[in-house]
Amino acid sequence: MLVRIVLLLVAAAALALCASGCAAPVDAKETINIRFSRFEPETITVPAGEPVTFTLVNDDPIEHEWIVGTAETHERHRTGTEPFHAEIPTEVTIPALTTRTTFVMFNTAGEYEFICHLPGHEAYGMKGTVVVE
Repeated sequence: MLVRIVLLLVAAAALALCASGCAAPVDAKETINIRFSRFEPETITVPAGEPVTFTLVNDDPIEHEWIVGTAETHERHRTGTEPFHAEIPTEVTIPALTTRTTFVMFNTAGEYEFICHLPGHEAYGMKGTVVVE
């Protein structure tokens, strides 16, 4: 009988610990609004190693793109000729007055810039930062 009580107490303690810290990861959700050729907010903090849903809302009457990544990624896009982005979750074209959703998981902590590389947009200040903690 004593063994059964001890086992029940151990099981209850394990369940209590798991309930406080073993919950399944929840998909983080972030919305980035585009208005007057600016990203709002300009800085977003997300968890490392967990999926994040980004909703990109373009309220402008012109097309934009949301490219997030390393300096090498941005250099490639500054000199590249890709007219449309639809296959890579960190490279999204957002037509005028539309909303796009993408799912990204950043495995490594750090800071990653997001930039619109359409002609003149980056120079105008259309950029921001994803901080991964």
